[in-house]
Amino acid sequence: MNDEDIVKRVTLLGVYKRKPDETLNDVMLMLVDTGMYDMKEAKQVFKELKAEMYLAEGQLTLKGITEAKAAEEMFKQ
Repeated sequence: MNDEDIVKRVTLLGVYKRKPDETLNDVMLMLVDTGMYDMKEAKQVFKELKAEMYLAEGQLTLKGITEAKAAEEMFKQ
């Protein structure tokens, strides 16, 4: 697994774990604040996740939820 895959998985997990009142932009800003990536990179990651059908209409798709749960299990180990 390369760094790009890890960044995408962490991003999906962040979206999966967000609070009901948080938007995708809130999640993006939170991840930028952690230093994981800068805003330009964050926007690119979210764009890629949408293009790969992990995100649609501001929500995780079934594919996104499945991948986020897999990421959660991976990081628990």
